Amino acid sequence: MAEAHGKQHDYHLLDPSPWPLTASLSAFVTAVGAIIWMRSTGEGATGLFGIHGPWVFAAGFAGLIATAYLWWRDVIIEAHRGDHTPVVQLHLRYGIILFIASEVMFFVAWFWAYFDFALFPADIYTPENVKEALGMVQRNALFGGQWPPVPVESTDAVIPTTGAPVNGYFKGTFDPWGLPLVNTLILLSSGCTVTWAHHALLKNDRRGLVLGLLATVLLGLLFTATQAYEYMHAAFTFGGHAYGSAFFMATGFHGAHVIIGTIFLFVCLLRALKGHFTPKQHFGFEAAAWYWHFVDVVWLFLFAAIYVWGAGANPGAGH
Repeated sequence: MAEAHGKQHDYHLLDPSPWPLTASLSAFVTAVGAIIWMRSTGEGATGLFGIHGPWVFAAGFAGLIATAYLWWRDVIIEAHRGDHTPVVQLHLRYGIILFIASEVMFFVAWFWAYFDFALFPADIYTPENVKEALGMVQRNALFGGQWPPVPVESTDAVIPTTGAPVNGYFKGTFDPWGLPLVNTLILLSSGCTVTWAHHALLKNDRRGLVLGLLATVLLGLLFTATQAYEYMHAAFTFGGHAYGSAFFMATGFHGAHVIIGTIFLFVCLLRALKGHFTPKQHFGFEAAAWYWHFVDVVWLFLFAAIYVWGAGANPGAGH
């Protein structure tokens, strides 16, 4: 009789959990806080209806962080309890594959925007009289009919109080064979070290797993620091022209993914030190490794398309 009520399948039926609800509420509060914060920049320090947007945003974001920690803690507990059978692990892999596929399409949007500007800087499709009637911005006026845009000497100035370039400043592109190449080598090296860690885990080499993860995390931090230094010495600004917006949105979102991936791998490092992973059950580490390789591949496309192909005739001239 006891066997009749026992588990007769390989699937995992989840226990009741509050985390989907708290995640949804926290995401909602975060979005509302961000909207109030952005609106408050044009409506005074008190924001919308006297509510301080940064505090609302911070509360929602803190809720998201807490929910993520508690939810993933429960998933780890389920794994140790034996709920993650081979069938469940297969479905978890399907989930991370679909997630990475959605991330691919996210970056496709930024590449699309960049190539739209780069390949058609002169507005060859829309007649000028139609553009004037519709009040559309003419790309010839923005880019000078070429890509990268013609350097804007009239805005070659800095803000007296901060020393930062004024909005719309564009003097030249990065030299791809300087810091961008160094960062490419750093990220490719991190892909090698995470693969080293994976193979060490498959051979139950705990020391190799820990050392490989530690090296990967340190290389991820080095990449982020190098990119921050590069941004500080850019010869163009984010706002005021399409080149800066396209460049910083594409490379900046990639940088955000590097930071997320570094945190992901750091958590795996802490778990490896506690002996959580085994050669047959290590989906958490496998998902982090796949995500990191995805970040590597996206950077190769960014380096080739934006830094090298889109460098123009005189890269590095503004530095």
